[in-house]
Amino acid sequence: MIRVVANPIYDSVFKYLMEDTRVAKTILSALLKREVETVEMRKHEYADCGRDKISMFRVDFAAKVRQDDGSLKLILIELQKTWVNTETLRFRQYLGAQYSSKDNMVGEEGKRRYGMPMVSVYLLGHRVGDITEPVLYVDHKAYNYAGEEVTEGIPDPFVESLVHNTIIVQIPLLNGVINNRLMNILRVFDQSQTDLHDRHIMNIQTEGHDTDADMESILHRLEMARVDAELRHKMNVEDEYFQEIEDRDTAIMERDKTIEERDKTIEEQDKTIENQANTIDEQANTIDEQANTIDEQANTIGEQANTIDEQANTIDEQANTIDEQANTIKASAAGMKAAGMPLEQIASLTKLPIDVISGL
Repeated sequence: MIRVVANPIYDSVFKYLMEDTRVAKTILSALLKREVETVEMRKHEYADCGRDKISMFRVDFAAKVRQDDGSLKLILIELQKTWVNTETLRFRQYLGAQYSSKDNMVGEEGKRRYGMPMVSVYLLGHRVGDITEPVLYVDHKAYNYAGEEVTEGIPDPFVESLVHNTIIVQIPLLNGVINNRLMNILRVFDQSQTDLHDRHIMNIQTEGHDTDADMESILHRLEMARVDAELRHKMNVEDEYFQEIEDRDTAIMERDKTIEERDKTIEEQDKTIENQANTIDEQANTIDEQANTIDEQANTIGEQANTIDEQANTIDEQANTIDEQANTIKASAAGMKAAGMPLEQIASLTKLPIDVISGL
């Protein structure tokens, strides 16, 4: 049998669903894996579709939960639902507000009061990293320095007022898997059962699944929501709002892509300029090396020219000395000739030719 119900992923439908005390007790009991004896909806925030912010439905429940020993324990259940990816800072800010709220303190007036033990529940319309479990339980425990779990005196109101347990439901991973009571109840959130032509409604297959009185109350509540004209209008408003967000996000993605491509082009241009600058530097270094080589060669040529000049000066000096010696010999030969010495004897002494001596 197919039950046609409203899609509780919508904030308006989810709020309508959780306002039913029996439904709230059923869903919270399945999530906590403990019997919720009583539940009271406290403060809640329903995202205003007219504001430009991510939708996040938040609601607090004060619940009395049956413990293993049969006693009842009053706890604060903070349920936050979002159907688009959002920053964890939004969740942390809300938790911080709850930690600091005096409304969440328990104990007698005039005596020491402690923060109410708290469990945070996140129904996410998106996946968390690479975690493949559709439902994730994160429980705090106490350890000593050696890493051994401390059980004596635990739970303690002081400790429980400072830390809390967390339950995370990844709606995209439900995918029709029903292997326990919780998954059976959460199938009303399974978006794989959304109607192909109208995302406002879901076609829930009940044949072969547990449809006890509690589950029946959930389905009946969602069937009532489906035919509620005001809720259908609110779902249309949410669609329009999130279409605007989707259009904005698409524009942002396209802008980011353009910026990324531009940055990539600039990076490539910078790399080309850098390569060209390196080539110019290498060419300048080569020119400098060639200039240095030319300077060295010029210096060598200059040194060689100086050596040649010095050698020329030496030759000139030697030539002058020879000329002076020749003149001295000629003067001596002329004196000998004037003294009447025979030309042959003068030639023998001075080594001058006789014709040279004759002309003196």
